[in-house]
Amino acid sequence: MKTIVVTGTSSGIGHQICIQAAKMNFAVISVSRNIEPLKDIGGIESFAIDITNKDSVDEFIANLKSRKIKIDILINNAGYLVSELFGDTTYDSFKKTFDVNVFGLAEITRSLIPIINSDGHVINISSIGGVNGSKKFPGLSAYSSSKAAVIALTEVLAEEYQNGPSFNVLALGAVQTKMLKEAFPDYNADTKPEEMAKYILDFAINGNKLFNGKLISVSNSNP
Repeated sequence: MKTIVVTGTSSGIGHQICIQAAKMNFAVISVSRNIEPLKDIGGIESFAIDITNKDSVDEFIANLKSRKIKIDILINNAGYLVSELFGDTTYDSFKKTFDVNVFGLAEITRSLIPIINSDGHVINISSIGGVNGSKKFPGLSAYSSSKAAVIALTEVLAEEYQNGPSFNVLALGAVQTKMLKEAFPDYNADTKPEEMAKYILDFAINGNKLFNGKLISVSNSNP
């Protein structure tokens, strides 16, 4: 039985990845601040973790190490999105975005790497808005720049860990999630969380056979 760790699982894409992975008989480890939505689903072990809090992450890692758990797949899905014109942003609003999208992702990845199998696969979830040369949109200065950082980080990690695990980054287009709806109430995306989760899970299982250190855009829209 393979073990998969997914962050940002209380709703949307991460929630669906966990459900679908459990149906495929993965041992699913769910990481989210809110564990209620998945707590009664078989095959899923949920941890109430704030990835921006080092003590919270360290406690989680200690639990896994004490049980000698080895990870096959890590999907860094946790994200923070707010629509705010650059002139209205503050140091704190930028910091909150980068804390979740970049610093928290880096912290939990760094902490988990020692227990990820050498043939394992780390998937970082970015955004089309973070891809160099893609069309940019007002209100996403903090979000898009943080997602660009995730892309660069993934490429560096693939170079540093050439003996494994593999690292790839998926730049997603718009998906009809709660987070998107809160940021853009009037926008309706064509892609549902269930559809995107299926693609991500399939890539997590098979993508590292052909890809390492690669950016793959996954979108039928821009963003």
